[in-house]
Amino acid sequence: MKRTMIWLIAAMALLAAACGGGEGGATTEAPATTEAPATTEAPATTEAPATTEAPATTEGTEGDLLSAIEEEGVLTVSTDPAYPPQSSLNEETGEYEGFDIDVATAIADQIGVEVAWEAPAWETIIAGNWNGRWDLSVGSMTITPEREEVLHFSTPYYYTPAVVAVAADDDSITDLTTDLDGQTIGVCGGCTYDSYLQGNLDIPGESFEFVIDDAEIVTTDTDTTAIEQLVQGRLTAVMSSATTIQAAIDAGLPIKVVGDPLFYEPLAAAIDASASLNTDSFVARVSEIIEGMHEDGTLSELSNQWFGLDLTKKTS
Repeated sequence: MKRTMIWLIAAMALLAAACGGGEGGATTEAPATTEAPATTEAPATTEAPATTEAPATTEGTEGDLLSAIEEEGVLTVSTDPAYPPQSSLNEETGEYEGFDIDVATAIADQIGVEVAWEAPAWETIIAGNWNGRWDLSVGSMTITPEREEVLHFSTPYYYTPAVVAVAADDDSITDLTTDLDGQTIGVCGGCTYDSYLQGNLDIPGESFEFVIDDAEIVTTDTDTTAIEQLVQGRLTAVMSSATTIQAAIDAGLPIKVVGDPLFYEPLAAAIDASASLNTDSFVARVSEIIEGMHEDGTLSELSNQWFGLDLTKKTS
C-alpha cells in the first residue's frame, strides 16, 4: 500500500511536471508571438516613393514654370553686381540698379510678381543646369549656338557694339587690324569677346571679320576686372561692350576707345533648358513682354536713360 502510494504520488508529480513544462513552452513561444517580420512591415507602411509623387502631382499647372512663378509670387533673376551700367550693386542703397535690372523688373511687373536677385558667376550662368536656383537671366547675354544647347533665349532686347579700349595715354594702338596682333588683351571668360579673339565666335545670322591675330588672351571673372587690370598696366587692351567701356570712362578711369566696333551682338534673356518644370509658356511670355516693350518704347527709354543712346534696334 505504501509502495502503491509512493508510485501514485510519483505519477502525479510527473504529470504535474509535464503540465508545467507544456505551459512554459507555450508561453515562451517568442518567435511565434513576436512576429517581427510580419508586424514591422516598414517597407510596406513607409511608402515614401509612393507618397512623394511630385512628378505625378505637377502634371497640371504646378508642372509649368510660369505657373509656379505666378503661384509663388517671385521671379528670381541672375545678375552681375559689377557690370555697370547694365547692372551693379549700389553700395549706398544696397539695391541693384542698371539697364538689365530695370528690364528684369519690368518683366516681373508684367507677370505680376516681385523680383529677387542672385549673383552667380558668369560661367555658371552660361553653363545651364541651374537646378532651380534662379528662373531667368537678364544679363546682356549674346545668343550663340553653343549656349542654345543648354539655354532657351527670348527675343533680343537690345544690341551692343563690341569695342577695344586701351590706356588713355597709349598712342601706339591706332589700327586694330595690325597693332593688336600678339598683344595682351583682357576679356571676361566665356564671353563673346573671348570667342572673337579665338576666332570661333558664332552668332546666328551674323558674320565676322576676325582682324586681331594671335592675341594673348587674359580672361577675368567680369569685364570690370579686365578694365581694372588695363588701368593697372597689366594689359595692352581690353575688349568689351561700348556701353561698359563708356561707363568706365564716365567714372573717370583713364582709358579710351580705339577704332570702330568690331561687331554688334544681339542680347537676350535666357532660361535654363534643363529646368525641372516645363519652360515653354515662360519663354513665350518673356518674349511677348520684351516685344511689347520694344513696341511701346519702354526699352528705348531705358536705353537712353542708362546708355545715352538707343541700342534697342539692330545695327550692322
